[in-house]
Amino acid sequence: MKKPAYQKRFYRAWVYPKKMFRLCIVAGETDISILCDKPLDKKFTLERVKAYRSQIERYVARDERFLTTLKPLAVETGSGLLVRAMAAAAKKANVGPMAAVAGAIAQSLGRDLLRKGCRDVIIENGADIFLKVTRPVAVGIYAGRSTLTGKLRLVISPAQTPLGICCSSGTVGHSLSLGSADSVIILAKDAALADAVATAAANRVQNRQDMEKAIAFARSIRGVRGCVIILKDNLASWGDLEFA
Repeated sequence: MKKPAYQKRFYRAWVYPKKMFRLCIVAGETDISILCDKPLDKKFTLERVKAYRSQIERYVARDERFLTTLKPLAVETGSGLLVRAMAAAAKKANVGPMAAVAGAIAQSLGRDLLRKGCRDVIIENGADIFLKVTRPVAVGIYAGRSTLTGKLRLVISPAQTPLGICCSSGTVGHSLSLGSADSVIILAKDAALADAVATAAANRVQNRQDMEKAIAFARSIRGVRGCVIILKDNLASWGDLEFA
């Protein structure tokens, strides 16, 4: 299991956007990289990120279990949309709501920018991605110690988007994982769901024999479009995936 220490987003140096503008936003523990087809208003974007964080913080002040539980948690009817989205995704994946936080914030911010008139938006929040694009893009796969790191990319077509692509790892990053997989990637239309299922599937992988079971788990959840699991030099995948 990983130690809960922050790790620099070194992989951002490997991103090569063509004709896209980049903006990075940091608010508390939230560290987001945004690629967009038009220049972004940093003040507006930062305010939106802070608003989403505030929504979570206010709910945690009422019920601290939302922050710490590793199991699904029913939330109050009047809670914010982001809180409810996290809770709903967590219920489907049978994990705590904070397992969906990065994907939920990325998706909410992405929708804000699309409403602002952006046509191409790629938001990465700690290796959890929301994207809506008008041309094909390739998403690289980082799997830490695995020899497959840097050798595989997922090709995403515009027709597949908007899409959430979220990753969980038992060997890379600071987020809690109970498994040993180097990378578990989930694709879903709902980025909060992709985030939660990535955590749940990664928790199930301790050895090579567990990979098939984790794939079956991901397939069983409605809304999941694809899954990739890397453990050392082993790879398992399911879904409408195109590798490059």
